[in-house]
Amino acid sequence: MKIKSTACKDYHLTRRRMLGVTGASLLGMPVSSIIAQANERAASAEHVVLFWCGGGLSHLDTWDPKPGRSTQGEFNPIKTSADGVQISEIFPKLAKQMHHCSIIRSIAGNNGDHGRASYELQTSHTMSQSVMHPSMGSIVVHERDPLGDLPAFISISGNAPRAGYLGQRCEAYYLGRPGERDPYLAFPSGINNVRGNKRLDILAKMNLRQSGAKGNLDMKSAETAINSAVDLMKSPALEAFELEKVDPDTLARYGDTDFGRGALLAKRLINKGVRFVQVNRGGFDNHSNIFETMQNHGDTMDPALASLIEDLADEGKLDKTLILVLSEFGRTPRINMNGGRDHHARCFSCLFAGGGVKGGQVIGSSDKDGIMPDDRPVKPFDLHASLCHALGIDPAKEMTTPTGRPMRLIREGAKPVQELFA
Repeated sequence: MKIKSTACKDYHLTRRRMLGVTGASLLGMPVSSIIAQANERAASAEHVVLFWCGGGLSHLDTWDPKPGRSTQGEFNPIKTSADGVQISEIFPKLAKQMHHCSIIRSIAGNNGDHGRASYELQTSHTMSQSVMHPSMGSIVVHERDPLGDLPAFISISGNAPRAGYLGQRCEAYYLGRPGERDPYLAFPSGINNVRGNKRLDILAKMNLRQSGAKGNLDMKSAETAINSAVDLMKSPALEAFELEKVDPDTLARYGDTDFGRGALLAKRLINKGVRFVQVNRGGFDNHSNIFETMQNHGDTMDPALASLIEDLADEGKLDKTLILVLSEFGRTPRINMNGGRDHHARCFSCLFAGGGVKGGQVIGSSDKDGIMPDDRPVKPFDLHASLCHALGIDPAKEMTTPTGRPMRLIREGAKPVQELFA
């Protein structure tokens, strides 16, 4: 038996799931009860903002300082608004918001290759030649209903991973530099709205005729993309992208940088109903001169992250917005001869805030030099299960790919980090 839909949420009812439902029915449990039990946990989060730090963010120079050890480096730890929690001095403003945040210091990875580690940290799965797994943003879009006119998944200052077998409707809308207008969301110069709309009508009829005759999946994906773009062109919610209308003092507080504008734009998009915003920042692959580079990163990231958390808290929206600062791995505790740190996947850290997360705490620990987890090791894919937990998504849900292959949304064995949640 198969259930088909043209929407983003379409999936096939697998034989395994069918047998499970049938078996439960034979035991006298109605299907409605099974569904109710599976979804009985209410979501604590409605939105996600992922700050993706590409290249390998040094845990020792950010969330897990080691004062007095040879691995410490040039930065000192500072006290925060969370009792007993210290972070690097490159985040003085964020330190004042740590009562809203949780740090995990014991992520235990095993992949030091950028591509493969990034794939795992953004999809929960290991890279495969036979299937493209969807990213966290695509999974959220697939499993949660849209809340407004804007695309449900928006990636800023860089591309997010593809939606894979979830299809075109779950792809991220890519935005280059935050604050710049997208030239593809307006008709070309010299084409007025009447003329442009007539062209779109003709294009729609041609695409419908071709896709109807050939049943081409690529054609249907193109139609989906075009229809989404046209809907977006007509939406008044586009004003969220117009950062030139933002109060200059607000922009200065976040930082008039691509990252600061990205964080501010993320808040505006969340307010318009966007489910998942990914703000990308690269430049963390610091095999040399790491301390000067990390200070520059701190100068840029600190006001943006602190202002976003503070504003969402003041506006009463932090409880429903999960913020995650994540990278593919950490950096070696040993400082190399070039004054840098190399790839280190065996132990690294991340930061959570909002979305039902219990603030002011540290989960897990690394050993005295930050080499290995010392307490409460967390697998990379446990972070995905935690995100699903916050959003009321079943991490064990099984899909069927277009080739008929059963596939779990989140890697088997993933468990939410329960200590995160209040």
